[in-house]
This record gives sequence, C-alpha cells and structure tokens, in this order.
Amino acid sequence: MKDINVNRKENRFNRHKKILRRFKRIDNKNPRLRITKTNSHIFAQLLDDKKNIVIVSSSSLQLKLPNGNIDNCKKVGADIAKKALAKKIKNINFDTGGAKYIGRIAALADAARKEGLKF
Repeated sequence: MKDINVNRKENRFNRHKKILRRFKRIDNKNPRLRITKTNSHIFAQLLDDKKNIVIVSSSSLQLKLPNGNIDNCKKVGADIAKKALAKKIKNINFDTGGAKYIGRIAALADAARKEGLKF
C-alpha cells in the first residue's frame, strides 16, 4: 500500500520549488506574498527576498478569528492588502507555498486584489 501523505508532501514541495524558481528567473524587485495554511488557520507574510525581512504579516490568529475558513481568509487577505498599501507596496509576487490555488488560497488572493494589490 502506498503512503499517500508522503506523495502529497513531495508534490507540494515540488510545486513550491517550481514557484520559487519562476520568481528568481523573473528577478524583479516585487516583494513576495507568502501564504501558509494549516488545517485550522491561515497566515500571510509579505517578504523582501533581497533583504531577507518580513515587511508586513497577517493571520487568522493575529486577527483573533476562530479559524481559517473561507470567510476569515477573505478578512486576512483584505488586512494584508491594507497593510501593504500603507507601506506603499502595490505590485507583489504571489507564493502559495506549494498549495493549490483553490478554496481558501483563492479567497485570500481575491480579497487582496479587491483591496488594490496587483499580482
């Protein structure tokens, strides 16, 4: 019997490597919006890879939301966009962390776009 979880982890890791390779190949000066999701919460960080610093961050824990469902992901996306726009950052690269662009990840991205971020 195959170990499904190992294959899932490897697939997510390979997707994330492919995303990061694409950002390095583009070599632009845009910060990277990194999304991390767990079963119960979602985290978003705006990273500057040149200086290796976190510019702004937001999460369902930081906003004191009970979980990371789709409605709360929209709130996190709107919050990270407002914080980024306050720092005068409009153009970003979107990094899903190897997760597929559906569900909670897509809801967060749509909310960030609606607030004014471009990616």
